[in-house]
Amino acid sequence: MTEPDFDALFAAATAVRARAHAPYSSFAVGAALVDDAGGVHAGCNVENAAYPVGTCAEAGAIAAMIAAGGRQIRAILVLADSPAPVTPCGACRQRIREFARPDTPIVSAGPDGVRARYTLEQLLPASFGPEHFVHGA
Repeated sequence: MTEPDFDALFAAATAVRARAHAPYSSFAVGAALVDDAGGVHAGCNVENAAYPVGTCAEAGAIAAMIAAGGRQIRAILVLADSPAPVTPCGACRQRIREFARPDTPIVSAGPDGVRARYTLEQLLPASFGPEHFVHGA
């Protein structure tokens, strides 16, 4: 499999981050992923006054991928303006796990470029996934 185009993911995450709805935290996040067919899908965080019902950028990107017919994440890039690299929250790591392989690249970026690169296995070791279910039992 060829290396994903991280420049395209960075551009998509930058564009969608500008549209984030973050009036409470002022912490805008953009995420972009590439699916198994090469499609790029992006999402931004959408906060809500009732904090638990907000949506993370990664969740938005995954929903966009599913809505477009994609089923496999080849790579994902998360972009936020923070002194330290920003990685997906625990819930989003599990969301990514549903559609990605252990070696799937998860890239953390800031406005000036890539800051860190991980694999899903590094961020969510010994994880629980779809293969743990016994189908047809």
